[in-house]
Amino acid sequence: MNEDASALLLDNQLCFPLYAASRLVTKLYAPLLADLDLTYPQYLVLLLLWERDGRTVTEIGDRLYLETNTLTPLLKRLQRKGMLRRERSAEDERKVIVRLTAAGRDLRERAHCIPASIVEAVGGEAADTEQLEAFRRTLGLLIDRLGRGPA
Repeated sequence: MNEDASALLLDNQLCFPLYAASRLVTKLYAPLLADLDLTYPQYLVLLLLWERDGRTVTEIGDRLYLETNTLTPLLKRLQRKGMLRRERSAEDERKVIVRLTAAGRDLRERAHCIPASIVEAVGGEAADTEQLEAFRRTLGLLIDRLGRGPA
């Protein structure tokens, strides 16, 4: 097989292991989040708001790499569930601020065990935990590079 042909082998692609790992990790979250009546993207939004409440829709979208047309329906579903509220900014009515409700803040306690459950599911021994942290940092660098756009 020549060099050009090997470039198109699935095993030689960067995208496939990232895609497969993402799907498999998200699958690990599914039963944990089902207990909280959340989808994975809803969980990500709540993680951001638990970290710092009162973010704009734009901030949330930027941080999660989600477009407004994807994020808005997600936020509306969380609002219908009573987890958050959306309100126009008093300073700039073009901005929509997203705030947790009491139910949204209370859910944090129930979700507290999820990260440890995920680490345990992927082999959470001390050495593995260090490897996972190093891998997370490497992925963070890749995301930063890709987020900047083409060089």
